[in-house]
Amino acid sequence: MTACSTVRLADLCELVREPVKPGEWPDALFLGLEHLAPGRLVRMGGGKGSEMRSTMSAFQSDDVLYGKLRPYLDKAVLADQSGVCTTELLVLRAKAHVSPRFLAVVVHSPTFLEYAVAGTTGVQHPRTSWSHISESTLPAFTLAEQKRIADLLWLIHRATRQSESLVEEGQTLKQAAKKTLFTRGLRGEAQTESEIGPVPESWDLKSIADHFSVVSGGTPSRRVSEFWADGSIPWVKTTEIDYGVIQETEECITQAGLDRSAAKLLPEGTLLLAMYGQGVTRGKVGILGVEATCNQACAAIRPNDDVVDTRYLYHFLTFRYESIRQLAHGGQQQNLNLEIVRNLPVVIPEDKDSQREIVAILDAIDRRIELHRRKRAVLEELFKALLHKLMTGEIRVGELGV
Repeated sequence: MTACSTVRLADLCELVREPVKPGEWPDALFLGLEHLAPGRLVRMGGGKGSEMRSTMSAFQSDDVLYGKLRPYLDKAVLADQSGVCTTELLVLRAKAHVSPRFLAVVVHSPTFLEYAVAGTTGVQHPRTSWSHISESTLPAFTLAEQKRIADLLWLIHRATRQSESLVEEGQTLKQAAKKTLFTRGLRGEAQTESEIGPVPESWDLKSIADHFSVVSGGTPSRRVSEFWADGSIPWVKTTEIDYGVIQETEECITQAGLDRSAAKLLPEGTLLLAMYGQGVTRGKVGILGVEATCNQACAAIRPNDDVVDTRYLYHFLTFRYESIRQLAHGGQQQNLNLEIVRNLPVVIPEDKDSQREIVAILDAIDRRIELHRRKRAVLEELFKALLHKLMTGEIRVGELGV
């Protein structure tokens, strides 16, 4: 890299315009914005040219496909083969002195992203343009430096993808394990039909209310600052119920807010179920890892006896997630209520040891998934940090010893 020298994106690549009419390349790989994920260097699937009814753009292997629509989504990939793509993707072809893999990381750098977003036009469908992004600048690198930078960043990207794949495999394994455990038991015993489908013959089918109390929470008045200012009691909203243990909340209430509202102080270990919520929120469960309270859209579930392990119930309710969601009713927003939650059927092994063994199996899978999630998060942060520092010249790839 030459000190203080910079180049424009237009110095590194050219915009390729090769329009393809519908039906001209029916068997070609088609890529739309839906096949690109934010921050990814490679595509996620693809379609066929025959599926398209509008003009497309042709691309070649090693072209960079850059999403000009909503550039803040950070969508750009290096093509692994030739094909056609939506015209919402700009086809960028690296010049002879530029590594295509290097070009692919350039258009993901934070400084480039900021520059692209600054040049958007349109309100509902903001787009950037080649005329704008082509003028973005970065330090000049030799081809050898480009390749070393690309090798390092692509290595981290591949490791990130591997961690992501392991998370997905863990989730698939967990779904299969739950189906087996809750329908066949620990040892594949005979089944009987029930209102929730096949269950182990020797297990009991009870409602949640047979062994648990179910109450809702409350929301202190927002108009009374005394209820919220400098609050120290965690207050859980449905959007914070996303499986796992709830350790922190966005908001806290005061003792006055607790005393003068329908909110209830709940002990650590209380199971929460989201009764309201848009999208996938409704029906999710979580377990309090701290003493806390919750709003009225949450059902707080606490044991009345020692027949059913709370974590066993937690895992069972994650298994029944889709079925629980279908019980919601109402007008525009479909919701659950306390009566529905209390009457939810639960299939229960004949002894607590079996429950604990099931919990141990599913918890072990959860720990494996969480480990790979943490690895992925660390790698993503490392990728972003190195990309920024390398693309701004703050550090040189030689200084990293690679």
